[in-house]
Amino acid sequence: MKNICLYFEIHQPIELKRYRFFDIGFDHYYYDDFQSEERIRNFSLRSYIPANQAILEMIRQSDGNFHCAFSISGIALDQFENFAPEVIESFQELAKTGCVEFLAEPYSHSLASVFNAEEFEIQVKQHSAKITTLFGKKPSALCNSELIYSDEIGEMVARLGFKTMLIDEAKHVMGWKSPNYVYNHATINKLKLLVRNFKLSDDISFRFSDRTWLNFPLKAETYIKWIAALPEKEAVINIWMGYEAFGIFNVADSGIFNFLKSLPVFAFEKGINFATPSEITKTNDSAGALFVPYPMSWAGSDKNLTSWTGNDLQQEALNKLYAVSERVHLCTDKPLLRDWLVLQTSEYFRFMSHTDTFENRFESPYDAFINYMNILADFLERVDEQYPTTIENEELNELLKTIYNQDKEIENLQQQIQKLKIKKK
Repeated sequence: MKNICLYFEIHQPIELKRYRFFDIGFDHYYYDDFQSEERIRNFSLRSYIPANQAILEMIRQSDGNFHCAFSISGIALDQFENFAPEVIESFQELAKTGCVEFLAEPYSHSLASVFNAEEFEIQVKQHSAKITTLFGKKPSALCNSELIYSDEIGEMVARLGFKTMLIDEAKHVMGWKSPNYVYNHATINKLKLLVRNFKLSDDISFRFSDRTWLNFPLKAETYIKWIAALPEKEAVINIWMGYEAFGIFNVADSGIFNFLKSLPVFAFEKGINFATPSEITKTNDSAGALFVPYPMSWAGSDKNLTSWTGNDLQQEALNKLYAVSERVHLCTDKPLLRDWLVLQTSEYFRFMSHTDTFENRFESPYDAFINYMNILADFLERVDEQYPTTIENEELNELLKTIYNQDKEIENLQQQIQKLKIKKK
């Protein structure tokens, strides 16, 4: 029996304000709250809220047989809480149905999995805690920022206790293999990998409103027929996209919401079900291992990291940012830690790309680079005030070990106190 795994990704970066050289050392607030709020409100009204309403209706009309999954970055959740709390409430209503899975990811939708393993672990744990608090269940599946994945990243994810990870379909990885099966990590069998079917996903995201497309206008009945016609053994159809496909990339007048609501109707007629990523990996055996020695993503035709690391500007910014990670991890200054988290957001580096067609808020990659580096210069000065660069890395490592051991000792003592309290009762 075929199962469609619908997964939606939601992330909006915080807008950086115009930050000039002469602001360095004087202005420690880097964000354009007006632009951030305007963007969040716009996307919420046109996409997130009506799409959530449609999915809630689909769940109810199917008696709970329609299932799907979401990955919402911590940065997006923070902005919803500040500017559009009704979006959080609509997701909580979906969570109550038990038909929706919320996935873990790095909190700020960062590139930490590539540049700093410790930071990646911190952000994933922070995001998992946020998801648990808001939606009542700890994530067991992970979707890395921009579907970035490699064997090494998979090892980190497995060590964190996750059993399922989502990756993209890349020719240099898949070869002749179909994305419509469950796979596993190259050496860790317990970490199951689900592979996005990029054609069927992009048919909705990017071609649905294209009047030059041979299949325009796409009907839900036609779409489900394509899935039903796939070989019987190809039982896992992973259709994943940015949630903005509903209402932004494809406006409401295009019929995209009616298309979405019609999918379960025609799928159930064909004996096709819907399942979440964790449900898929629990009920399907792996078809084999996938070997990914170098990081891949879902961006561009080459499916690599070029969109974020492809030129000298991006590499300079990333290297300078992550060079201070050890010092930042020693800090307790909450505003500084918050800025550290936000400044890792992947879009800021993508804006610096010469070749990527990604929407750019700046006039040019150089404009994006200069603005970011001015902000970063001020941030680095603030870090240096707390932990000067004269401190050698070896000294920093010893400090980190001491702090870690103290934290573990405090945690153990708290557990012992709790046990004694229970015994006393």
